Parts: sequence; structure tokens; C-alpha cells
Amino acid sequence: MPAESASRGDLLEQHASSMEGTSSGEEEAEDSSNETRLLPETAVAADDSAPYIGQRFLTHDAAYEFYGGFAKRCGFSIRRHRTEGKDGVGKGLTRRYFVCHRAGNAPAKPFSDGATPQRNRKSSRCGCRAYLRIGRDAGAGGPEWRVTGFSNRHNHELLRQDQVRFLPAYRVISDSDRDRILLFAKSGISVQQMMRIMELEKRVEPGSLPFTEKDVSNLIHSFRRSNQEEENVDLLKMCRIFKEKDPNFKYDFTRDAHNRLVNMAWSYASSIQSYKVFGDAVVFDTSHRLTALDMPLGIWIGMNNHGMPCFFGCTLLREENLQSFTWALQVFLNFMNRKAPQTILTDQNIYLKEAVEKELPTTKHALSIWLIAARLHNMENTMDFDHGWNDMVDCYGLHGNRHIVSLFASRNIWALPYLRGHFSAGLTASPGVSKSISDFIQRLLSAQRRLSHFIEQVAVVVDYKDQAGEQQTVQQNLKNINLKTAAPMESHAAAIFTPYAFSKLQDELVAAAHYASFHLEGDVFLVRHHAKTDGGCIVTWHQMGELISCSCQMFESSGILCRHILRVLTTLNYFQIPDHYLPVRWHKTLPPPSKSLICAPKYSGASERVKTLQSIVSALVSEAAKSDERMDLATHEVSVLLSRIRQQPVSVNVSGDSAHSSLAAVAKDFISSENVNISK
Repeated sequence: MPAESASRGDLLEQHASSMEGTSSGEEEAEDSSNETRLLPETAVAADDSAPYIGQRFLTHDAAYEFYGGFAKRCGFSIRRHRTEGKDGVGKGLTRRYFVCHRAGNAPAKPFSDGATPQRNRKSSRCGCRAYLRIGRDAGAGGPEWRVTGFSNRHNHELLRQDQVRFLPAYRVISDSDRDRILLFAKSGISVQQMMRIMELEKRVEPGSLPFTEKDVSNLIHSFRRSNQEEENVDLLKMCRIFKEKDPNFKYDFTRDAHNRLVNMAWSYASSIQSYKVFGDAVVFDTSHRLTALDMPLGIWIGMNNHGMPCFFGCTLLREENLQSFTWALQVFLNFMNRKAPQTILTDQNIYLKEAVEKELPTTKHALSIWLIAARLHNMENTMDFDHGWNDMVDCYGLHGNRHIVSLFASRNIWALPYLRGHFSAGLTASPGVSKSISDFIQRLLSAQRRLSHFIEQVAVVVDYKDQAGEQQTVQQNLKNINLKTAAPMESHAAAIFTPYAFSKLQDELVAAAHYASFHLEGDVFLVRHHAKTDGGCIVTWHQMGELISCSCQMFESSGILCRHILRVLTTLNYFQIPDHYLPVRWHKTLPPPSKSLICAPKYSGASERVKTLQSIVSALVSEAAKSDERMDLATHEVSVLLSRIRQQPVSVNVSGDSAHSSLAAVAKDFISSENVNISK
């Protein structure tokens, strides 16, 4: 048996060297020689799964399928190379070659004048000479194909079985899988979810499907291309219908030369109103896609005075390039009456970075990277951060890592020590904020499951979030606030701030008791933890105008006074926090909304009706605060009442007396009903 194997190996080498550049006559001679030196039985004995000289197939497709199965087991794929015969095609076909997928060399690309962009993709071909040659043999049993040449010698490494399935030849989407994928796409399911569902249905391990996420995305993209125009028209139709229902709804779009939708953006009246108060810090998340249209989806989000995400707007972009991002930012500013945020947090995208620099020159641009180098993220100053980063690079040997080098070069837009002093409403402070925003975005993305009503569904999600926030606000306001210190400043802040903002300030007040202040000179103080003998923060107090600042810049970043300032204020015998250090954006009671976004004008004679309603609500709060059961009941029923009121039509011609009397009557009737008997 060893001698037979060696003989076969020598023969394969002869075939490898004679594959190219031989005449038909020479190959016929080789075939005759091969048949005498290597019998089919010998080849089968050596390896019954490998092709052998003389092996017969009914069709050349059967030979290709057999060789393809052998190639997959070995770790490569094959392709059809060339045919030979009297006329080269049809009945004249007499010989066919199948070769390794890395056979030959890539043809040189023609010179480009720059007018037509070319893909600079490296070819996988390396001149491999592994092949299978079959010839047509008309025998007594009918036409057959016989193996006349075979070589399995490769000039490259073969892939492992867990790698070979990623070759394009083996990434196949069957017709049934294709239909199912397109059905999933229409329902708005993400590609990742599609893959997981099909893995569960087929009972295979994750990552074991015969196709990849990229293949699925390409299939959806090619399918959407043919139906794109109809769906784009539907989106614009949705916007027009929504605009008819709500005149304060805003949207904009662009089309290309073929009248196809390129970009689109929209915002709701409630979102524009929220931006007026909470638009000082904005997250522009462009990391998601609208799967059904295969378009990047950008979402503008902020944080309200209760620490909850608030929606500002959405945009759909055909391409993620400078032109698209510039258009999106321009439209967003137009929606918001040209009011730019103080800080905008985005994904890491070079085009988006350039667009922000161009359209928002006075806005601080930061990256929303909450989890990068968590240990370094919270260092107090830039010098400590740089030293800590260098220590981390030395410790893990990351000097040559291009990603690490790029991150450090852009540290001024993501590292907290470099962002201090720029207001962000706490959006850059912790992973908890990131999770809250991510959960909200996932609710928005769920709206694409009904693409035919996508604009309305997003509005429903936003409205639901607003109602949930109002319900949580009512519940927070009904709860008794626990004071942790005896400081008058604490009770003063509790009466003004929302529970969310007050909890942040309260944490600083509690911590301030553990800090010592040292009067250095003039209006300068040094504040540090009582257990430390060095370091600390510098607090500067100007008696004229009651201005105070700290080197940690926490107030400038979050609108909440830091422990260092609170410690100095205590030393200076302050019993209340100066009004200008209690930002309006964190107040329980916010300024009245702009008249431009109120459907009805200010009615004459309405003040008495408003006072009546306020009196009823005040009584409701007083009664509900007497027990947890009353509080829960009041919170639930008031939320239901608010929903009912919102469903009532709004008329701009109704008189003030009738409008407010109707509202008061609804409230009285609702509160006095048997279902909302708070007094029992």
C-alpha cells in the first residue's frame, strides 16, 4: 500500500506540471499513460472520497458537484476554468477543467481617469495549480465523462473546516431562506435577530448558518432597490398626513436626479418644545439602521430635568458622507429655530466630525464613549489622564496598536478630564445614562416593525415616553423627600430641584461633610478630603456678585454644585444656594411654553378657572400624600385623566370661560367618581 500511494503521488506531480501550456495531443498521451500506471481501484483504496484518474460521471455537473464536495472537505473551493472541443460549446464539448478558487492571477485593472471610482480590493488568486480535468467518453452505455487529470497540490494554506464555510462558493441562501429573510425584513426585524431566529429554527450553533450577516444585508439591499421608490413615497405620504393632523410637525427631505428619496428628517411639536428647555446637551446617535429601507437612522436625544431621555428628532440618510451629515445638522437647526446646543455627543465618524465643526462651530463636540478606559475616564485633570494612559499602554504593550494611538489622539473629544467645563447635563458621566438612552432608542427602533405607519409609530413611542415621564414625575413629587443633613441649603434645594437633580446635589452635600477647607489668600480656598494630606481642588469666591467656581468644573459640566463649593459656602455661612447656581433646567416648575407652539391663544378671563383647577389638584395631592395606597391610586388615575384630556379636540375659537370650565368640570367629575375616591 505505501508503494501504491507513492506511485500515485508521483503521478499527481506529473499532472500538476503539465496542466498549463500542453497541447491536446500531449494531454491525450498523458491520459493514456495515467490509465496504465494508476488503476481506479488503487485510487479508491488510497482515498475513496478523492477523485481519481478514470473515474466516470454521467454529466459534467455531477463531476463538478463531486469535486466541490471534496474541495470543501479539504479546505478550498473550486470554479469552472475552461472548456475544449470542436466548437467549444454544445455537442462539440469534449473536455472541461475545474480549478482551485485561487488559480490564475487577477487581471490588471485598466487605468482610471478618476471619473469612475474603482474598488481597490486585493485579489485572492495566487496562481494555484490544483485542478480536475474531465473528458467526454462515448461508450456503449451512452455518453459519459471521465476524469483524465487531477492534482491536489496547492501553493497556499488550506482552510480549517470552521473557516472554509465563509468562502463565497459555500455561502448559499436557499429559496426558502430567501423568502423568510424578506418576510423578516418587511416586518422590521434586524439582521442580527433574523440570524438568531433562523439558527434556533434550524437548531444549529450560533454562526453555523450557510450564510453570513453580510450576505443577508446584501440580499435585503438588492431587494429593496427595486421597491425603494414606492416605500419612499409612503414615508413622505406619512409625513404629509401627520402634518395635516399636527401643523407644528416639521419635516424635510431631498431627492436625487431620478426623483428618489436621498435624505429625510422630522420632528414633533412636543420634541421642539422640549428642545427649547433641554436642548443644551444633545446626543446624535447614528449607529442604527432602518432595516426595512437599509438606510442609516440618526436620532437626536437629550435629557430632561428628571434625568429621563427626551426625543428631539430623527433623520434617514442614504449615505453616511459629509454632504448627508451636513444636511441633517442644517435641517435640525432649522427645526429648532437655529438654536445650537452647547454640547453634542456623536459616534466616531470622520464625516460627522467635519459636519459638526462646519455647522456647529460654537458647540463642544464629544464622543459618546462611556466605557472606554473606565479607570482613566474619571481622573480629575488632563495631566493625570495622560500619565495614566501612558502607564496603561506600557503595561499591556499597546504602543503599536493603531486603534489605541487614534483614541489617544482624539482624547479631547471623549475623555472626561478634557470635557470638563462644557455643559453636558450628565450625558458623559456614567454608563447608566448610556443604558437609559439605549433602552429608549430600542423602543424607537421597534416602530419599524410597522413600516407603513413608521412616522406615527415613532410618535406613539415618544408620546408614551412623555406620559411615562409625567407619571414618574407625579409619583416622585408625591413622595416625601428624605433629608440626610441638617444643612438649610439641603431643604432649600429640595424645594426647587426635581427629585433627580436634588439627589445629585444631596450626594455632594453629604460628601462635603468629609472635606476640609483651607483659606489660602484673598478669595481662594483649598478643599480636600480630610484623610488626605496633599492634592485637592481650588475654589475661588468673589463676594461681589456672589460668584464662586471650582477647579473640578462640575457645575459647568452638569449644572450641579460640587462638594468643594458646597463646603466653602458652608464655611462662609451660606444658608441658601444663590439663585444663579440653581439652573432652571433642573427646576420642578419650568417656564411656560412658547406661544408659537400653543394651538389656542391666551384666553381672557381664564385666570379664575385656572385657579379653580389648581385648587382641585392641590387637594388631590394633599389627600394622596397620606398613604402609599392613595399615592399609587392618584398617580394611576391622574395619568388616565391626562390621556383623556389629550384626546379632546382643541378649538382656537372657543372662549376662555367655556374652555376652562369644561376642563375643570372634567377634572371634578373624574376625581369625584367612584373609581377615584381618594378620601376613602
